[in-house]
Amino acid sequence: MHFRKQEASYVKRTIASSLLWAVLLASPGIAAADAAPGDVIVTLGENLTNEQKQKVLDEMKAPDGAQTITVSNVEEHKYLDGLIPKAQIGTRAISSSMITIKEPGSGLHVETHNITWVTKEMYTNALITAGVKDADIYITAPFPVSGTAALTGLMKAYEISSDQAIPDDVKKVANEEMVQTAKLADSIGADKAVALLAKIKQEIANNPPQTDADLRALIEKIANDLGITLSENEINNLISLFHKMQNAHINWDQVNDQLSKAKEQLSAFLQSEEGKTFIQNLIDIFKEIWNAIKSAFSSNQQSTTPTSLTLEVGACNSPEVRADFVLLP
Repeated sequence: MHFRKQEASYVKRTIASSLLWAVLLASPGIAAADAAPGDVIVTLGENLTNEQKQKVLDEMKAPDGAQTITVSNVEEHKYLDGLIPKAQIGTRAISSSMITIKEPGSGLHVETHNITWVTKEMYTNALITAGVKDADIYITAPFPVSGTAALTGLMKAYEISSDQAIPDDVKKVANEEMVQTAKLADSIGADKAVALLAKIKQEIANNPPQTDADLRALIEKIANDLGITLSENEINNLISLFHKMQNAHINWDQVNDQLSKAKEQLSAFLQSEEGKTFIQNLIDIFKEIWNAIKSAFSSNQQSTTPTSLTLEVGACNSPEVRADFVLLP
């Protein structure tokens, strides 16, 4: 009897599933269209001159016939007002971009030119929050700009290419994430700021904090793990940001997936000049130690007096590394 009930339940589920697919296939408008790999959309700031438009199009190597949309300064203010001073947003829409849809599973790859405040890793992090996935993105301007307005155009382009609306609350929190990360970068460095935000998001996706106290503890732990010291104001700003993220319509499974794919971009510290300098300094320490040991043994082969050796190395703006050795013959 129990088996027959299970069998009947399975038949009912199968019929329901078949009916659902039949409805979706019969009504194409109900199902959201997916962007096709290779699709290209260009966003141009509304206030670019004709000469400037051509300059950025040439620079981006935009294909002939690529779909082009404009982004207005009003749209920029809609998502940035209250996050940065109005003067920083400005009165003209200048930032431009090109988004190329890639194969599913490709992840996000971002490049920038003439963008002075927002790094490509910051864009990557914010775009992942907004639900943008599997695309090559190029962001530029005809002259140096902060880059805060470019995210608005990219989200608009992605909505058109994927035929999927990004909820306003998600757009706002993605912009706030970008701004908060850029502000943090001013005090702790861009790579550490990006790594901090990415790691916190990954932890939230895997194991969401239940209270603000849990969220605070998570932020402080990850900052400590990364060797980052945050002010109380910075911690409170992050709590506010991630609280908004938790309440927004964010697909956390997708966020986690895209973060994993973008790991190389978001863990840029070891590829940065600071990281390379740190590694090279460690190598130099051991070279100096070895050379000093060889030299000490060579010059004191017949001496019975212990030789003292002290090495001091400064690395990555950290307190000096000091090593004391006593060499015995």
